[in-house]
Amino acid sequence: MPQTFTYEFDTPVYKGKSSFPTGLFINGQFVDGIDGGTIDVINPTNGKLLTKVSEGSSKDVDFAVECAQKAFDTVWGLNCPGSERGRLMYKLADLLEQHADEVAAVEALNVGKAFSWAKGADIAGTISVIRYYAGFADKISGKTIETSIDKISYTIHEPLGVVGQIVPWNFPLMMLSWKFGPAIAAGNCIVLKPSEFTPLSALLLAQLSVEAGFPPGVINIVTGYGSTVGEAISNHMHIEKVAFTGSTLVGRKIMTAAARSNVKDVTLELGGKSPNIVFDDCDIDQAVSWAIHGIYFNHGQACSASSRIYVHAKIYDDFLNKFTEKAKNLKTGDPFAADTYQGPLVSEQQFKASVLELVCGSVLKHDKQRVMGYIESGKEAGATVHLGGVRWGNEGYFVEPTIFTEAKHDMRIVQEEIFGPVAIVVKFEDDEDVIRQANDTVYGLAAAVFSKNIDRALRTAQKLRAGSLWINCANQVHANIPFGGFKQSGIGRELGEYALEHYTGIKAIHINLGHKI
Repeated sequence: MPQTFTYEFDTPVYKGKSSFPTGLFINGQFVDGIDGGTIDVINPTNGKLLTKVSEGSSKDVDFAVECAQKAFDTVWGLNCPGSERGRLMYKLADLLEQHADEVAAVEALNVGKAFSWAKGADIAGTISVIRYYAGFADKISGKTIETSIDKISYTIHEPLGVVGQIVPWNFPLMMLSWKFGPAIAAGNCIVLKPSEFTPLSALLLAQLSVEAGFPPGVINIVTGYGSTVGEAISNHMHIEKVAFTGSTLVGRKIMTAAARSNVKDVTLELGGKSPNIVFDDCDIDQAVSWAIHGIYFNHGQACSASSRIYVHAKIYDDFLNKFTEKAKNLKTGDPFAADTYQGPLVSEQQFKASVLELVCGSVLKHDKQRVMGYIESGKEAGATVHLGGVRWGNEGYFVEPTIFTEAKHDMRIVQEEIFGPVAIVVKFEDDEDVIRQANDTVYGLAAAVFSKNIDRALRTAQKLRAGSLWINCANQVHANIPFGGFKQSGIGRELGEYALEHYTGIKAIHINLGHKI
């Protein structure tokens, strides 16, 4: 039998108990992995063992797919009306809302993010997304298409079957909902792999899904490593689609595996190096506040983080002074302190592990640290550390909010995704030149523009190659607005009605009314 994770929270912001099994969740039950292995889950605030979860393998993925397919063929898919799927999804959202403090506490404990952000952004966002797609469950429809008087033709949108989903560690539950919502609403069954670093909230959701009444096999969660469980999902011949959020390098591997197996559909939400262009006619105080949110939200561990901040020369000094003062005042520390804005990075690997990079088609390994390594890279390349650039505290994986200035366009800190609380502030003078710099990247996930002149802002937004454009704001996502990238930031869209297109197959039906041949 799997172990149970039990934790008593006694913090300034939440006092309560959470308890749930740490096994694989397959066919409506928590079970040990077939091989019996476990994975250590580490508390990022102190680097100590938090708990162990079961380690899945390709054999567990096979079993999960088998159970999912049986559920799809018998109690779900075309055998379960959309209204019933929606009812179950609404019930799950209600349960998440009832347990919001507990779920947020588990997320904050496992990921290291501030409890206030976990509850106000992650859990609230998760509930919103599930309710949004619950409303769509009985509204997925096709079209009647005119051909001739002797014929009626129409289309129907059917669920694909069993779909695989791989979610990251930076927003574990929210990213789960982005994939879970449209997949379940459309009638698919899922086999989902959470990150091995942050599996706890997914397992807690699995427990709540049983209480909500989902039939066994509809939702399956297999904890494990990317090289085993992730690879098995990507290569599986009976998984009809895989959705992944993570690095561009891994996204390439998933595309290759999908092509080599059964040519399964793929959606990828990958990396970003988002520009934030601050013009001289902006509301500078608002631009500063949004720029702080754009880069330091979730400790900079966001693919859409506005990490490249281009500021017009006329207001550069004023902006930098105000931006620096606000960054200095961000409270770093215990995620459960009421005034904490920034907790630790998620893991030792993210803080200081060796980095794998794709260089000229080859995978190279070097010993520079991850976030701290990028900071050292910036220093070595000649950029100026204007603020921070050092570890915060003596334990855990904390990094002080960091600002680089005097950075050149070809530096690694300008071109590569750091995924930490590191901002690069660059001075510019010419509108067209800053657009060129902003677009000169392999990524195209998001961008922000600040200007009181709406014509200038819109012209700039139209020229930026990115999937999400924010004008006079940054890092804003909503359940009903699509999110995804251009270029190497991904394929397809999540959220909004657009996401449903990736979880249904279109069938055309032709009815002959009398034409003889």
